Amino acid sequence: MVVGAFPMAKLLYLGIRQISKPLANRIKEAARRSEFFKTYICLPPAQLYHWVEMRTKMRIMGFRGTVIKPLNEAAAADLGAELLGEATIFIVGGGCMVLEYWRHQTNQRHKEEEQRAAWDAMQDEVGRLALAFEALQAQMQATPPPGALEELRAQMQEVRAQLRARDGDAPSAPQAVSTSEK
Repeated sequence: MVVGAFPMAKLLYLGIRQISKPLANRIKEAARRSEFFKTYICLPPAQLYHWVEMRTKMRIMGFRGTVIKPLNEAAAADLGAELLGEATIFIVGGGCMVLEYWRHQTNQRHKEEEQRAAWDAMQDEVGRLALAFEALQAQMQATPPPGALEELRAQMQEVRAQLRARDGDAPSAPQAVSTSEK
């Protein structure tokens, strides 16, 4: 199943963008029909937009100080409805971007927490292995080297031979000669 290759969040984002356009068109139609909506919500931004646009154009063309006539009510209502529709699409798109950013940050935070937990587990394991290594090193230092063991065996045999000689059943020659006498 190809779940990872086609995330549902992207499909949802695309669906919301497609739904926002008809929503914006409905808001435009409601703005054109409703007197309250037209008067208080559509006309002021439309007149402001017209004033800024015309003033900018006049300055670019070199006309300064000219008086800009306001739009008539029908044109301002249409422009305001268009601005409202575009603002709706922009707000829905921006909201989707913010949600996607938030989702990405959450996923990133979870990844970092998992990596931190794995790092801590590895550090604990390294610490445990270091303690085990130190214990093994101490154990190795406590055991005598193999040459010392042979020397101790030879000395024990000499002591045994000397004890036998003292007890009277001494053999004619000692069985082992120490490595220090060689």
